[in-house]
Amino acid sequence: MVIREFVSAEKQVKKYNKMTKILNTKEKQAKAFEHLKGTQGYTNAMQAPKFTKVVVNVGVGSLKDKKKIEIIVDRLTKISGQKPALRGSKKSIAAFKVRQGDPVGLTVTLRGARMFAFIDKLVFVAFPRTKDFRGLTKKGIDEMGNYSIGIKENTIFPETSDEDLKDVFGMTITVGTTATNKKDAEAFLSYIGFPFKKGDEKEEKKK
Repeated sequence: MVIREFVSAEKQVKKYNKMTKILNTKEKQAKAFEHLKGTQGYTNAMQAPKFTKVVVNVGVGSLKDKKKIEIIVDRLTKISGQKPALRGSKKSIAAFKVRQGDPVGLTVTLRGARMFAFIDKLVFVAFPRTKDFRGLTKKGIDEMGNYSIGIKENTIFPETSDEDLKDVFGMTITVGTTATNKKDAEAFLSYIGFPFKKGDEKEEKKK
């Protein structure tokens, strides 16, 4: 059932891209060198950035209800198309009432076809469904070429859009690339279709 729902969402993205003649993430990545060589000064196709993996993290350390954690595992599996791994606490912290081995987070690492399908869904479906969405900040791009995004509600994904308010949870998505610096990563992600805020450019120029 989970895989069917994920495949269904993937088919919706492909259908939308076909109707609007928009290249999907994998197709765009293949043409990244041609598009970016002029602005980034690439002389070799191997210099153009590529996606390496997508890591989705959800914190569950504050949850003591096992059923609630099971619900999040189910929803995250539907969203990513892959069952998340449960991460336990490495040591006991009395101040937070956490014992060693207690579940503190869920992690999903996507590569290959699932990674490309997830990025397509994130860019073309999830972001447009976000309430009062005004673009992504560029501050999440690090010097290693990776980009981290904070998602407040899992309901922006079509597989869990009918979620009850009490079951809504947030997540952190980290998109890994082969870019060697922040500038190259920003140019690559913008080309792929990540909708960055235009105001961030003005703030950086002032600095």
